[in-house]
Amino acid sequence: MLEQKYFEDFSIGDRFESPSKTLTDAHFMFFAGLTGDAHPMHYDVHFAANTYFGKPTAHGLLLASMTALGANELQMYVHESIVAFLSETMAFKKPAFVGTTVHPYLEVTKLKPSSKGGILTLRAWLEDQDGEVLVDGEHVYLVRSRSAAG
Repeated sequence: MLEQKYFEDFSIGDRFESPSKTLTDAHFMFFAGLTGDAHPMHYDVHFAANTYFGKPTAHGLLLASMTALGANELQMYVHESIVAFLSETMAFKKPAFVGTTVHPYLEVTKLKPSSKGGILTLRAWLEDQDGEVLVDGEHVYLVRSRSAAG
């Protein structure tokens, strides 16, 4: 097992990457089936041709979900310390389409200690294949300290 990270092991600026993915129409359809969000702007080429972007766009929440800590390299290091996912905010900057390659990132921006660990705040964002930001936001987690885990 990998060396586990606890609250006191994090520093402002620590950065973690997730594997990139190239979006396909299957991603859009699976997400629509899972959530029930079957608006034709996400899958119907003819309908989407008459929308603002002119072609099917990825669901915003699909893109936000791709920033999940559980899909990131960081998840391997917090099995023992992660307590709860407390909140998420996300701003949608640019649309994604079938064929867009997304690169998810997390970066530590705030650390608020408590007696048993602390609040870990991460910037969470997706870049496309050109390095442009698609979504940008924040995840907040409750993480145990090493002494509280003992």
